[in-house]
Amino acid sequence: MHRPLTAILADDHAIVREGLKLLISAMEGVSAVAEAADGETLLRLVKGSRADLLILDLGMPGVAGIQFISDIRALASRLKIIVLTANIEPRTVRAALDAGVDAYLTKDGDPTELADAIEAVRKGEIYLARSIRFAIDQPTRHAQFPDEAQIVSPIPLTRRERQILLLVAQGLTARDVAERLGISPLTARKHRENLMRKLNLHSAAELTAYAVRLGLPAG
Repeated sequence: MHRPLTAILADDHAIVREGLKLLISAMEGVSAVAEAADGETLLRLVKGSRADLLILDLGMPGVAGIQFISDIRALASRLKIIVLTANIEPRTVRAALDAGVDAYLTKDGDPTELADAIEAVRKGEIYLARSIRFAIDQPTRHAQFPDEAQIVSPIPLTRRERQILLLVAQGLTARDVAERLGISPLTARKHRENLMRKLNLHSAAELTAYAVRLGLPAG
């Protein structure tokens, strides 16, 4: 039995929020606990709430695009973010994933996908709307990381950090890592630097040795 999840609904259209509440009310173990119609209100809610989920419209007033996702991540790292937007531009989808969203849904998609997305993020998976998967290679990411979810580190690591650790251990360069994860080489290098700092390691070789101690395959 899953523990109940609480959700914040963030969209500037009241009719959309009402529709989301209706969909969520039909789901077992999920409840909407707060609403926001603009970015300022949402940030205040995120600071003062321990909600599990955020369903976010990127087109809301006061939402400065992808940077806003990073701002939310800084305030509440444990919050699962499900983007619900009319924007289906692959570049935006990739940027949102890079910024840390857990699911990306489109407003013209099947309403049943909301339940699928919530179930996926509950399991720690990434979910993309079916209508945009053809343009984004991200959903295959979990198939590329068969051992990532099982990595147990003495120092707790995020999903992204486990992915970086696994790929570096396999001998991939920052450019290779970027290509596999659908992010920029600069971002890949930054993730690697942050991981080394967190683990108090100083090179890719030390990262690889650390991964081997955890039982990961090395390339």
